[in-house]
Amino acid sequence: MADLTIMVAPNGARKGRADHPHLPITPDELADEAFACQQAGAGAIHLHVRDDQDKHTLDAARYRAATEAVRKRVGPEMVVQITTEAIGLFTPQQQIDVVRAVRPEAVSIAPKELAPDASAEAAAKDLYHWAHDELIAVQHIIYAADEFDRFLDLVVRGIVPGKRHSLIFPLGRYAAGQESDPAELIPFVAKVREQGGVDRFPWWVCAFGAAETPSLVAAAALGGHCRIGFENSFLNADGSRAENNAARVADLQASLRGISRPRSSRAQALHALGKPD
Repeated sequence: MADLTIMVAPNGARKGRADHPHLPITPDELADEAFACQQAGAGAIHLHVRDDQDKHTLDAARYRAATEAVRKRVGPEMVVQITTEAIGLFTPQQQIDVVRAVRPEAVSIAPKELAPDASAEAAAKDLYHWAHDELIAVQHIIYAADEFDRFLDLVVRGIVPGKRHSLIFPLGRYAAGQESDPAELIPFVAKVREQGGVDRFPWWVCAFGAAETPSLVAAAALGGHCRIGFENSFLNADGSRAENNAARVADLQASLRGISRPRSSRAQALHALGKPD
């Protein structure tokens, strides 16, 4: 089984300090959190940035500032991934614009947001092929098993290039009563195995709510990688409220002790996040 990468998602697009007083928002706060999480065992960070009202934004200058602050604090090893998550606020073109402007080493993109219909596919294709040529690690957010089928269609038709594609499966949702359950992994893992396994589709899981830790342990046991943090849950495995994201990473590390998967290198993390060969 491949070496394991743990990525921290420290803030997300929706939560604020009213939800947790230690939610990191500013570039310096994100940098300090990245360093603490790196020390706890995280090899990558998933960045969201905020505007002056602490609202989710796809502002390229803010992404560059956050990336620079994190890189200065953590050094060269930790992978920094941005996201184009739209949450109903940003158009496909705005998602495209931020990736081209930032030119990140890694990015997560939801195909259903970037190419919601046939009319958006040509522009999506241009971005995907440009990112592939630029050796940017693209991770595809797949929210449901039927979205996997549509993603495969995009690959078959050449809209998404390459022979290997990184996927992340969010379990549960933000909405009340839609918390994650490790059993949600079953259809996703079945799809991966049907389509060539982890060599073709290295996959990740993030999970909302109290079952975040057991969901990620299940993912690691099945060959996936783990994304953890305040974007998805504030709760440790024992139900206690974590003080910060580093505590969540440490809690997961403790829960993974029975699974024999060494910590990945930077190169392995980028490979698992979809960097073209």
